[in-house]
Amino acid sequence: MFGHMTYDFDTPIDRSGTYSLKWEESGGALPMWVADMDFQTAPEIREALRRRVEHGVFGYSIVPPEWNRAYADWWGRRHDLAIDPEWLVFCTGVVPAISSMVRKLTTPNENVLIQTPVYNIFFNSILNNGCRVLESPLVYDGEGHYAIDWADLEAKLADPQTTLMILCNPHNPIGRIWDRETLARIGELCWEHHVTVISDEIHCDLTDPGFGYVPFASAGEHCAMNSVTCMAPTKAFNIAGLNSAAVMIPNPVLRHKVWRALNTDEVAEPNAFAMDATLAAFNEGGPWLDELRAYLAGNKAAARAMFDEYNASVPADRRIILIEGHATYLMWVDCSAITHDTDALCDHLRREHRVMLSEGSEYGGDGHDFVRINVACPRSRMVEGLTRFLAGLRDYRD
Repeated sequence: MFGHMTYDFDTPIDRSGTYSLKWEESGGALPMWVADMDFQTAPEIREALRRRVEHGVFGYSIVPPEWNRAYADWWGRRHDLAIDPEWLVFCTGVVPAISSMVRKLTTPNENVLIQTPVYNIFFNSILNNGCRVLESPLVYDGEGHYAIDWADLEAKLADPQTTLMILCNPHNPIGRIWDRETLARIGELCWEHHVTVISDEIHCDLTDPGFGYVPFASAGEHCAMNSVTCMAPTKAFNIAGLNSAAVMIPNPVLRHKVWRALNTDEVAEPNAFAMDATLAAFNEGGPWLDELRAYLAGNKAAARAMFDEYNASVPADRRIILIEGHATYLMWVDCSAITHDTDALCDHLRREHRVMLSEGSEYGGDGHDFVRINVACPRSRMVEGLTRFLAGLRDYRD
């Protein structure tokens, strides 16, 4: 489909015995839930880690200037964003950084705005730190597309109690790549109403071939100067367990605040493997990533074909709708013709058909009508999982 591949994404990897959250939590069901991939990471990263392990000394690490340069070069090369290396601050993960910033950039009981359905951990970062979740739900047209309700968004940003917005760019779970005009409009509204933006861009390198993403900070001066961008190699290169991420903050006053927060919360120091893995990913991992993106696009196309075949074989009141998206390896599937309680559907699928998906209700908004499916695995495994999913839809009754 995509010509000869240098890297192998087809051979299933046995993850048993590795304390894998994804596999251990599934209790014997085929796991298509949490967003990590069943592929080995790039050989270049594995080689860098092998050398580091063989050295044998695992003391404290610094963040060297090469780390800042690797991020700046990657974003310049791949995403046309000019980053001053000084704008970058290391952190152990995007979620620790977001939680830390919610604590530092708000006072208790203020509103943090999110566009639901959205990454479920945003709720935890807000609520666990004494703030209120303010949902500005995305509007679903019932035919596979979401849009921003601009009137609702502006009204909620204008509330003096709203001080922070967490943007998901590209958007998890709907797979949406926000365009420049949309991001600029969000940025102007937030600037006008004194709302700081945290842009979670961890999925930015996982776009379909031929599709790029737009960094929030590139959409205008007000976007750049009123935002913190969360970035990392961990999602794209499947190294989440190595705890390596960055925040990028052009505004020096905001940057100092966040730097203080990350250090006070002790989430600003790298482990013994974070630097080597990050440098290998950004300096040598491009060819592997491009083949991965092509393979994932093939998986998504195969899944779409399976859904079309299923829909053609069932009455209209049993059909599903795949949301159109060109980023992430996550598929957001509308099951509202079958049920408005996908928690119960997911229980049925796990119990009766041994496949574990993510319940849409976790993501807020209209998520109770949806399931999220992770297709980042060898195609044979994905086909098996989706076969189980579709069989479960056929025999499920509300």
